[in-house]
Amino acid sequence: MCTHPNKKTDPRRLEAELAEVIEQVRGTDGGEPSDYLADVDGRDPDSFAVAVCTTDGVQADEGDESRAFALQSVSKAVTYAVALQERGLEPVLQRVGVEPSGAAFNELTLHADGRPYNPLINAGAIMTHALIPGDDEQARMRLLLQRYSDLAAAELSVSQDVLDAELARAHRNLGLAHMLQAADMLPDDAPEVVRGYLAQCSVEVTVSQLATMAATIAAGGVNPVSGERVLEEWVVQQTMSVMFSCGMYDASGQWMAEVGIPAKSGVSGALMGAVPGALGIASWSPRLDGQGNSVRGIGVFEELSARWDLHVLRHRDAMAGLREITGGNAGG
Repeated sequence: MCTHPNKKTDPRRLEAELAEVIEQVRGTDGGEPSDYLADVDGRDPDSFAVAVCTTDGVQADEGDESRAFALQSVSKAVTYAVALQERGLEPVLQRVGVEPSGAAFNELTLHADGRPYNPLINAGAIMTHALIPGDDEQARMRLLLQRYSDLAAAELSVSQDVLDAELARAHRNLGLAHMLQAADMLPDDAPEVVRGYLAQCSVEVTVSQLATMAATIAAGGVNPVSGERVLEEWVVQQTMSVMFSCGMYDASGQWMAEVGIPAKSGVSGALMGAVPGALGIASWSPRLDGQGNSVRGIGVFEELSARWDLHVLRHRDAMAGLREITGGNAGG
């Protein structure tokens, strides 16, 4: 994916086109919200918001952009990046694979060697959470919240209401953790790790904060809003590789072919995508399709990928129509 170092994003055009896209997709019907929302007060299943943050720090958002929502499974990709950063590649690969599982995201299944197939299914995400440094679940969550906040350029926190709703439905995740513990893969007590994993899923963000997290990944680990390096470049390369192949549940192959953006979805209706060297995109709409992905979110990403030439395998200049040359050598 080639982007021009001397081009800057036109914020007015970015805002105008994002407004067009959200209005175009807003009328999309279908899908049902996740059942955990039934236990969380004040959550409108018809909420809809979209945000973009470019790698040169230009931001735009539309819709219900001020409302916060839980990361849910989007947190799996972010925690994987933090585990890689803190532990290194080989120690993480020894515990979690990188292959699509070919099974449901919460399937009670492991590789023959006892590893979960990848960090974006529940077994892999539970294992990845256990790899975060810390003497207990509180210490792990303090570290994760700090890294999440660094990525978002904002102070983030756990929603207790969402966490309570998740804990009431934790039986299958506990089964996955006990399966990992029985395979001698889980380094800590299964219930403790599951509580911590569900706490990471319950961290709340706005679409603008999530788009900034995605843009930090797209920018090679440097937050384009704060200017802080949060992750090493090899970490985001590894993270985006797994997002590209495994991030959209059972629809990952179709997503890779048709949309072409490394992405991760969650049952809150959150969807995060990162286009290397170009931008981060976030959407939120709680109505989900049969694979657990946001119906409107898919529509947004499909439209933006086509409109802004974002498919990472096209070998073109992403966002070419939104960026202008500002000086220096125009070749490249």
